[in-house]
Amino acid sequence: MESVQAIKQRFELIGNDPMFNRALEKAMQVAPTDISVLVTGESGVGKEAIPKIIHSLSHRKHAKYIAVNCGAIPEGTIDSELFGHEKGAFTGATQTRSGYFEVADGGTIFLDEVGELPLTTQVRLLRVLENGEFLKVGSSQVQKTDVRIVAATNIQMFEAIKKGKFRDDLYYRLSTVEINIPPLRDRQGDIHLLFRKFASDFGQKYKMPTVRLTEEATQLLLRYRWPGNIRQLRNIAEQISVLEKNRDIAKNTLQSYLPSAAANNLPAIVDTQKKEADFSNEREILYKVLFDMKSDLNDLKKLTLELLKGDNGEKVQEEHENLIRKIYGDKKEPTKAEEAVTEVLQLPEPVIENNVGSKVIAPEDRYHFAEEIEEEETLSLQEKEVELIKKSLDRNRGKRKAAAAELGISERTLYRKIKQYDL
Repeated sequence: MESVQAIKQRFELIGNDPMFNRALEKAMQVAPTDISVLVTGESGVGKEAIPKIIHSLSHRKHAKYIAVNCGAIPEGTIDSELFGHEKGAFTGATQTRSGYFEVADGGTIFLDEVGELPLTTQVRLLRVLENGEFLKVGSSQVQKTDVRIVAATNIQMFEAIKKGKFRDDLYYRLSTVEINIPPLRDRQGDIHLLFRKFASDFGQKYKMPTVRLTEEATQLLLRYRWPGNIRQLRNIAEQISVLEKNRDIAKNTLQSYLPSAAANNLPAIVDTQKKEADFSNEREILYKVLFDMKSDLNDLKKLTLELLKGDNGEKVQEEHENLIRKIYGDKKEPTKAEEAVTEVLQLPEPVIENNVGSKVIAPEDRYHFAEEIEEEETLSLQEKEVELIKKSLDRNRGKRKAAAAELGISERTLYRKIKQYDL
């Protein structure tokens, strides 16, 4: 068996952190078997290297290796992508198609972001793990496949199970062996080493001298929390290599490339569950307020219509006393705003101001004026949602992932809404 150091050189992996080395050792130990492996860790830590190591050291190394990003495939087509479909199974299925599990028979499939799989697809995947059987979409013929599955996720699986978003039986099937990749902030000794490697690579790529950090800049590099992990470090090294003319990078220069929100490495306790619950509660309250506003607006228009149609405003007020109390509250002394509204509603001849002059509405025209008020556009949550999605897509230049993050929804949900509203 190859050594850990040999594996690092072969796959161009940098780092001497004990936790990182332990993750590589576990990958090397399970590689000769057919055990399912679940790779966990934050986004950007380099989880995709583990399934490549496992495949290359297994007896399947000469067969196919297919990497699938489950979060990037729309919910409506993911079953077809993974398991294939028969001709005519759905609109657009003009011919029979083989899925990844059929194509990779005898090899390895890497399911990245497996936590994003729909529940219906999770059931199909569980069947493959249990007995190697699957059905194409639109087919009743059971097919067999011999595929080794390595999955990866950056979400808390137990939280997803608790919320009903992931099946617990599938989780235990996938995580026969779990390999965790530590975040970059926990690999203090590797941070500067990785930066130097990236700086050297980009110096050669762009034919420029390699950038170097001063002592103060190096300390800042080590204190930073790196929420984007290795991916973020690599991007910053590339930006500095391209944009900075001075190849000796001082602390202030490096600081300008680091988002200040995560500038220190102080520990922070974040109750994610509470945060999501609070957001859900706020959203429910907002919906309730909007519906109440819509109801009050309709009631107010109804009352206004009655007042404008009738000749006796006081009689109408008496008949609709409960409705008026609902809208304006049960107060003995009306507010100035309420007095103003009442005064306007009781005017014998309403006046509408405009930038040309004033137009007096005659008594015989009141009914038509009331009809116009009644036809006023009502509040629509769907229209607001479409408007917000359009604005977010425009602001993020059509990038769905960034727009979904800004809107607080998953990329799959955004894709579904774009298709639903024909945006």
